[in-house]
This record gives sequence, C-alpha cells and structure tokens, in this order.
Amino acid sequence: MTNIKWLFFDVGSTLIDETECYNHRIRDAIEGTNITFEQFNDKLIFFAKQNLKGDIEALKYFGLTKTPWHKEDEKPYEEAERVLKALYEKGYNIGIIANQSMGTEKRLENWGLMKYIKLVVASAEEGVAKPDKEIFLRALRRAECLPENAVMIGDRIDNDIEPAKKLGMKTIWVKQGFAVYQTAVNDFQKADYVVDRLPDILEVL
Repeated sequence: MTNIKWLFFDVGSTLIDETECYNHRIRDAIEGTNITFEQFNDKLIFFAKQNLKGDIEALKYFGLTKTPWHKEDEKPYEEAERVLKALYEKGYNIGIIANQSMGTEKRLENWGLMKYIKLVVASAEEGVAKPDKEIFLRALRRAECLPENAVMIGDRIDNDIEPAKKLGMKTIWVKQGFAVYQTAVNDFQKADYVVDRLPDILEVL
C-alpha cells in the first residue's frame, strides 16, 4: 500500500452496524406468518453464500413483501470513530462511496464521523449506485485522485471490491454483515487485503 492518498469507505456494514436493521426487517416481514426468525435467517445465509443479496432473495423465497428499513436502528461500529481518527491523523484523505438514501452526510455528522471525512459520494444524491463504475469515477474526479492512489474499503465483494479493482484501485474487504458469507469467484473479486474487523485496517495502512 504505497503512494496511497485517498481512502474511500462504504457505509452500511462497513462503518455502520446494520445488524438490528436487518433483524427488524425480518421480524416485520414474518409477522403474522408461521415462518420463524431462524428459518428466515437460515435461508438468508443460504442465499448470501451464493453471493446474492440474502435478505431480498429470502423474501422472494418465502413470498413475503419487503418491509421498511428502520434507520433508527443504525449505529456506528464501536471502533469506527477510533479507526477513522487514526487514519486521519496518519494523513490520509478519507472519502465515502456508498449506496445510501438521501442525507448520508447529515447522518455521518450526527454520528460524529464527518469531521474525519472530506468527501461523500452517495447513490441517492448522485443518481447512480454501486457497482456502476460511474460512482467510483465521480469520487476519484472530485478527489483529484488517480485510481492507483486510492483504496476502496467495504463489506461487499460485488459492490465494493470488484468494481474498484477493475478501475485500478487498491481494495480492503472488511468481513462484516451478511457479506461475510460471500466468496471471490474471479481475480477482480479478490481483495488486496481481507480483514475481519475495522481495527485490522490499521495494520494494513
């Protein structure tokens, strides 16, 4: 990891713990049915292991309707601020490339993380979402950064690692959330570094 100037983070299941959001959605979806939480969760993991979006595929499998996302259940991972602060103090420029609903910057501000972040490029405001390479290119242009001088850090092989590698960015796969069950099936999906927790990034950078 030499000549790195920018670090771009995903948000969901990378900086922000969405565990309870998914659990809440599952509880809402199965309410009034004879499907148990464990049955739904097992099927979710089954699909996630196939590199699919587990919750969506499980809803289809059981014939259930997608229920609202409860943003109030989102919370930063315990180590998120410490890691961002340490990287910021090392002199890295920190940005966000994320598929998020409107107001990502405000939410990061409310969580106390925005003071370490120089650039936020989020799908709702941009009208383009990962894995489309355009959202990565916009972030790089605004950062005035070449791909080889940037690192993409995220939890999803399909949304974060593969598109970033195809552009020539370095990559770190943080195995958190349901994407922990994903498996790289080609060279572009193989991250330069794989870590189990956010603090492990500090051993790489």
